[in-house]
Amino acid sequence: MTDTITPDWIAADWGTSNLRVWAMSDSGDILAEASSDQGMGKLDRTGFEPALRDVAGKWINGPITVVACGMVGARQGWAEAKYDRVPCPAATAGFTKVPTDDPDLSVHIIPGISQDSPADVMRGEETQIAGFLSRNPNWDGIICLPGSHTKWVHVSADEIVSFQTYMTGELFAAISGHTVLKHSVDSIGWDDSVFETAVSETMSRPEKLAANLFSLRADGLLHNMTNEAARSRLSGLLIGAELTGARPYWLGQQIAVIGAGDIAGLYVKALGLQGAPATQVQGDSVTLAGLIAAYRRLKG
Repeated sequence: MTDTITPDWIAADWGTSNLRVWAMSDSGDILAEASSDQGMGKLDRTGFEPALRDVAGKWINGPITVVACGMVGARQGWAEAKYDRVPCPAATAGFTKVPTDDPDLSVHIIPGISQDSPADVMRGEETQIAGFLSRNPNWDGIICLPGSHTKWVHVSADEIVSFQTYMTGELFAAISGHTVLKHSVDSIGWDDSVFETAVSETMSRPEKLAANLFSLRADGLLHNMTNEAARSRLSGLLIGAELTGARPYWLGQQIAVIGAGDIAGLYVKALGLQGAPATQVQGDSVTLAGLIAAYRRLKG
């Protein structure tokens, strides 16, 4: 027989592809966790509450508060949450309360962050930033959040001053899956030296990026470049182009890279090649830290 878990509140990280939830005590201890593939991209507006119940219903035994971050607050999400405009704290109390069919559910979505010029928005990353800052008070510098849409965020005096988004991850997926290069980079292998060379090459001659991309195909046909090497080179070329564009952010700054897995490590490696050491921070841990901080703000 399984003991019933009765959390004080539920934390939810609800992205485009997945939903992850934690049963939490009032003091911030994790009692249990669960996840599903019911991300925002698979749901219409009526599907969010059932999706939450599917993954966390066993914890809902009476009135309970849910604090959620991410794409659940997008225009296509459960409810469109407000944006706080930079410069602003990473963590504010401007939550959006979601109408629910179940009166026991009190769901609050954390606001995103917007920037007027150049126009930019973020949802979910602000919670990671808030979590990082809660663990590193008085930290000033640049936070890089790699992903499909990588963010470079200038943080000072506990505020987000400005930020810029690069679609590097999505470009990699599109090029490797839907162009002539898909035959050249079909590999899960990796070559660090090829990646490092490609990063430096693009940073030296960014105007040659488009030509260098097609050379991946030609090198495979004429010089037997392996798919492993081609995949590593494609990643290096694109990340090198991003670092070139983002140089005004990271040059001479303290840098933290928030993210798990290989992709965050690649950014740390690429920055290190430019003499810009960066510290890697696990994304899950700071996301939860940000959700805990949000719950405490909600309580007042």
